[in-house]
Amino acid sequence: MKNSWVKLLKEEFALLYSISKWLLLAVIIGVFVGAATSAFMMVLERCSKFVGALPSWRVFLLPLGIMVSAWLVISLKPMDRTRGTLSVVEAVHHHDGRVSVLSVVVKVIGSIITISTGGSLGKEGPSAQIGAAVSNVFANGFHLNKVDRRKLVICGVSAGMASVFGAPVAGAVFGLENLFVGQLFYDVLLPCIVSGMVSYQVSLSLGMAYLYQPLLYVPRVAEPHMVTWVVLSGVFFGLVALFFIETLHFTQKIFRRFSYSPLLQALVGGGILVILTFFVGLRYLGLGGESIREAIAGNPIPRVAFFWKSLFTSITRRAGGCGGVVTPTLYIGATSGAAFASFFGLDPVLFSCIGFVAVLSGAANTPIAAVILAVELFGSKVASLAALASVVAFIVTGYRSIYPDQIIKCSKSPAFDICSEYQRVGECDLDPALTRLPLVGLLVRSYQLWKRY
Repeated sequence: MKNSWVKLLKEEFALLYSISKWLLLAVIIGVFVGAATSAFMMVLERCSKFVGALPSWRVFLLPLGIMVSAWLVISLKPMDRTRGTLSVVEAVHHHDGRVSVLSVVVKVIGSIITISTGGSLGKEGPSAQIGAAVSNVFANGFHLNKVDRRKLVICGVSAGMASVFGAPVAGAVFGLENLFVGQLFYDVLLPCIVSGMVSYQVSLSLGMAYLYQPLLYVPRVAEPHMVTWVVLSGVFFGLVALFFIETLHFTQKIFRRFSYSPLLQALVGGGILVILTFFVGLRYLGLGGESIREAIAGNPIPRVAFFWKSLFTSITRRAGGCGGVVTPTLYIGATSGAAFASFFGLDPVLFSCIGFVAVLSGAANTPIAAVILAVELFGSKVASLAALASVVAFIVTGYRSIYPDQIIKCSKSPAFDICSEYQRVGECDLDPALTRLPLVGLLVRSYQLWKRY
């Protein structure tokens, strides 16, 4: 009896030590990452306002901005000429969370230049890289081992995402969920949430403003017609996410023809974007925060806005621009939701909010983070409908992602064969034997059972 009590006390002490250690590290990371990402967003906002105040000829700054960003990358970080900066996801999977601080600084500067001059990319990518870089600095200072370094980097990424989203829990879970398809690191979930909440509070105290629009009325899930429309919208949002992913891949193949000259690649891509603005206007340049707010407020939005944003983002990214793809994904989701509602005469506010998170779920394979994001931004009333649409979109996109370094840990369907422990998205093989489902026989048998009972 005495030995069992001693063992219990030892286990609780070890648990208390581990929790205390990681809570302290999470708070430190949250404070510094929140301050660093807030500084980045402040500089980005001021640069964007300065460029936005210029006359209409400012659109010609876009090719120049992309060229300068590409030049910074290939000049200050030569290894990025062929491989690009190692993504945080790849760093966690294959490099024990190690990232180059110089590479992150270059990418952050490049992102400010790209986005402020009109590049259609997002601010969450640089913020996640800032979080990883800050975590690396502290990991080196504390002489952490490989396992703890990876955990600390994940905390830093979660803190960076929470600071950008304005949703501490969703940002923390997103930082975990986007690493693997079908698996979460539960042992680092608590420090990730703590670092995300601390980072969010630091950003708020520094004057950051976030989207927050709780819906006052949401139809009940018990209404059959509403469930049907939400499921159909989930399919639509999944297809929109799939279109965005494939557009990114297609433009990558096109721009590979100019890979021998990154500056020429940037010039061609920027020139294409300038030409497109003469036909569709300036709505699809930059972060697009105003269009997102218009869609969620229920204001009229062009039905093809999600198509043009997908194209503008893909060209900007593949031409050599620096920045993330989550903010454009949210833009695409909100505007596609408005389009879906206008097609069928539904509530544009509700379906813009659902699309906002559902397209993110499908494009990034993060359904849990998407549902939490819906609750944190739009209120708990939308949770059930957002969850339904997000899961449907997650399934519809299959094994595709805006993050090509994601690792598949759990299959979405038995029809796909996961043959490797580190198999990336887009590399699954279809098993023909499992796709021959006896649907006719199943329907006949179901009818027989229904008649019998």
